[in-house]
Order: sequence, then structure tokens, then C-alpha cells
Amino acid sequence: MKVKDVMTTAVLTVRTDTTLKEAAAVMAEHGISGLPVVDLGGQVVGVVSEGDILFKEAGRAPKRPFVDRLLALPPSEREAKLAAETAGEAMTAPALTIAPTRPLTKAASMMLDEGVKRLPVIDEAGHLVGIVSRADLVRAFVRPDSAIEQEIREDVIRRSLWIEPDLIEVEVHSGEVRLSGQVETKAEAELVPEFVQRVPGVVSVLSKLNWKSENGDRART
Repeated sequence: MKVKDVMTTAVLTVRTDTTLKEAAAVMAEHGISGLPVVDLGGQVVGVVSEGDILFKEAGRAPKRPFVDRLLALPPSEREAKLAAETAGEAMTAPALTIAPTRPLTKAASMMLDEGVKRLPVIDEAGHLVGIVSRADLVRAFVRPDSAIEQEIREDVIRRSLWIEPDLIEVEVHSGEVRLSGQVETKAEAELVPEFVQRVPGVVSVLSKLNWKSENGDRART
């Protein structure tokens, strides 16, 4: 699955001159934790989050769990955020973004590595086309076995690895995948389960794939 398959396309945004009070009101009204900040041309220039607002509320108080990351900023940046009155002054920039064609596994790893809850989705020109959140990724993980099996056959086996799907038997039960059949090489037999494991919703992979050895005999993983 790609980011474009799960992202939200109707995205609430603010401008750099939007006041923090106004940004906070939008977040509270719609129950969201962050907003992309866009310029006049619709390009994403940053993200303002509840953490930015909480940091301003916390002020110069001792460290608290939700502002540890912001308190670790260089003094000049920390002071600027404390003095911020607009989204543009408080936002985190440049924004961490992702393209709509990237796989969900990439979005998940970026969110975990960077400790963010959402990623603005931008096109090649930098314009905002959607947003993907941790909740979107969780919903993708619980999709039905039939959808998982179809992606394995069409996107992984046929399109990514260029293997004829009929050569591989794919069974999916509650996210647990069993692979059997015969491919041409040992490398293919090793790559298939590795790629399958990255498919959203896959819990485990059991591979019983055979491959043709160099002398024409059958070999097995």
C-alpha cells in the first residue's frame, strides 16, 4: 500500500500569520494534534502542533514529558518559540513531509524515528495534497486477509519482484502469511518473504518456497 491509499485529502491548514490562539481553536474544535502551515502558494513551510502550544504554556517551567524535545532546542530557538504569537513563529520547520507514492512502511518508520504523529503529503512541486497519521496506518494494519493477499500477489510478487504470481501459493489467515511453490533462484526465494513482511497487515510470514538449483535439481528454503 502507498501513502495515497490511506491519506486524508481534505486537510485543515493554517497560514504563517495565523495566531496561535486561532490555530489552537482549530485543533480543539476538530480534535487534531497538528496543522500544516502553508504559504500563499499552497506549499508546506512547517507544522504547528499541540506540543508547540503546550511548550508556550509550560514556559520556563522545569522539564515535562510532553515538552522534553522542545526544551532540548538551542537557546535561541527555544526563546523564539516562547515569544511566538503566530503559527509561523511557533511552527517546526522545515516540515517533515512524504510523497503520496511512498510505501506505508516508510511513513511508519519516519513517524517512529522522528517522534511525530502525522506527515503532510506533498506533490513534486511541494504543494499539499493530503496528510497521513498514525491512526491511518493502524487502520491499514487491520484490513481483511483478502486485501492483504491481493497486495502480495499483485504489488509484491508481480510488480515489485517480477515473478509470475501463479508460481507462488499465498495463504493469509488473520494476517499470518504462508508461502509455498517454486521460484527460479534462491535469491528470489529469500526476497519474497522479506518483501511480504513489509505489507501492512502482515503479522508473520512462513515461507516454504523451493527454488531451482544450478544443476537443475530442486532446492528448498
